[in-house]
Amino acid sequence: MWNACYLKRLDFRVIPVIVSLMIISLLVISSYSPVANADYREEQFWTPLVRTQLQWFAIGSVLYIICACFDYNKLREWTWILYFLMLLALIGLFFTDSIQRVHRWYRIPFINISFQPSEQAKFIVVITLSWFLEKQGQLTSNWGVVFCALAIVAIPFFLILKQPDLGTALVLFPISLGMFYFGNLRRSVIKWMSLIAGCALMLIALIFLGILPHETLRPYATKVVKEYQFDRLDPNTHHQKAAATAIALGGIAGTGWHKSDYSGKGWLPYPYTDSVFPAFGEEFGMIGLLILMMLYYALIYFSFQVTAVAKDPFGRLLAAGVTVYLATHVLMNSSMMCGFFPITGEPLILVTYGGSSIMSTMIALGILQSIYSRRFMF
Repeated sequence: MWNACYLKRLDFRVIPVIVSLMIISLLVISSYSPVANADYREEQFWTPLVRTQLQWFAIGSVLYIICACFDYNKLREWTWILYFLMLLALIGLFFTDSIQRVHRWYRIPFINISFQPSEQAKFIVVITLSWFLEKQGQLTSNWGVVFCALAIVAIPFFLILKQPDLGTALVLFPISLGMFYFGNLRRSVIKWMSLIAGCALMLIALIFLGILPHETLRPYATKVVKEYQFDRLDPNTHHQKAAATAIALGGIAGTGWHKSDYSGKGWLPYPYTDSVFPAFGEEFGMIGLLILMMLYYALIYFSFQVTAVAKDPFGRLLAAGVTVYLATHVLMNSSMMCGFFPITGEPLILVTYGGSSIMSTMIALGILQSIYSRRFMF
């Protein structure tokens, strides 16, 4: 079940990529403060945010090693237990006090740490779909199997949407679409889901290009989504403009570490969480952003290679789901900050400040290593 000898068989190409992303995270976070009008940038690196983030990286690294040595095949036995606990955690949020007027976090007493179960929910959905689609085998084209697979995704989707957390809920769509494709689900379902995704992306593009006026669609859109959710589709919000401005001010080489006048003085909202991408772009410029995206490309490329070498259908589906999970977060966050998508608060994996995202990502990467290290077992 757990064997440390598999550490010798890991894909060691991934380790420098992960460490590099962690270093970038600490560099950017050290430049900004969550306290209004406070300045932690005066020749300081070990700010409170950096120390907390480093603690999360340490916890995530331990989880990464544990999951890499853990036999991923054992997840089959725990699938429905994990899924049930996930639903219980999501439902339990509505019986807790709201934080920032939403029900997304559990506040752990005494240690002052918040826990966001929706981050873990995305990975648990990947595990559940992998188990279910493997178990169905050649029956994945049956409508009964299709409805069950859709239900596995739909239940947590609506619970997360109710928090409300539209961004996290929407991440489940590309994850499930990718897994349905690799799991050979009924092709007509995949085509319809792809068509829905394409139409949604086209509608968003038309709004952000100014072809469809934002306010013209309000009476129709607010019948489906809440007012504040529709307001995020406005390409002229302060957050959208501030993100584009920060990236533009960075130019080619950036203003320099701890020398950002725009983001550092509070003009960019949430520079250490949601907006870490443009905050990094202002300090390190287009060159820094290209290096960052190359690191993400390497991480996703190595992850897809695990999908190709996995020895069983469960491993292939699990690796594919995790890879789509990673790629979706990178594409969504960078696209939002570049003005292509509305800003919904999705984290930039391993760079955004926050423990829930780090733990989920490191567990997912550890499971990928578990699949890779057991690729020659029969």
